[in-house]
Amino acid sequence: MRNRLDEQLNMLNKKMIEMSAICQTLIAKAYKALETTDVQLAHQVSDNKAGIEQSEKEIENLCIKLLLQQQPVAGDLRQISSALKMVTDIERIGNQAEDIAEIIPFLKGHTLDDCSKIKQMADATIKMVNESINAFVKKDVNLANSVIEQDDIVDNFFLEIKSLLINLIAENPKEGEFALDILMISKYFERIGDHAVNIAGWVIYSVNGEYKGDM
Repeated sequence: MRNRLDEQLNMLNKKMIEMSAICQTLIAKAYKALETTDVQLAHQVSDNKAGIEQSEKEIENLCIKLLLQQQPVAGDLRQISSALKMVTDIERIGNQAEDIAEIIPFLKGHTLDDCSKIKQMADATIKMVNESINAFVKKDVNLANSVIEQDDIVDNFFLEIKSLLINLIAENPKEGEFALDILMISKYFERIGDHAVNIAGWVIYSVNGEYKGDM
């Protein structure tokens, strides 16, 4: 019975890593498309989004089977419940990457050079996502805590960008549409950072039973 449970838990871990890899690819493509204003690459984000949704369904089904058919003990239950929570955040990161990609065709010749702060925000956010996933793979509580601490950096970038865009509109009202698009993109990056924090929180919970956040 224990051997069968261990096999299924290993499969769960493998599927979580696979889903995380798809998520990392999506956000990397969305950022690259944004940086280069490559509309074709932006469309690929939407085209590849189905992979995350399929992985989410497979993981949820496996978790339900584990809960119903096996007899998981405390540590196993934490791993299973954490996986159920994390897949939701991973899937939402994919949604936000898709939302960013959908704005790119409307930038109309603008590049990130017109708002360089968003490059810094994007880099900081993607770092959080990658490190939260690495923390999960390595079961690294210290790295997970580091991700949580980085959230303030991304939040501050959002406030800076919002202030810059307000000034941009005041100085040049014709740039209002571009400013709104950039504000939405920065908001999506902020939300991605929040999901990375959630993932990190569930990594900590899966390892030692402590959760930093709302259950």
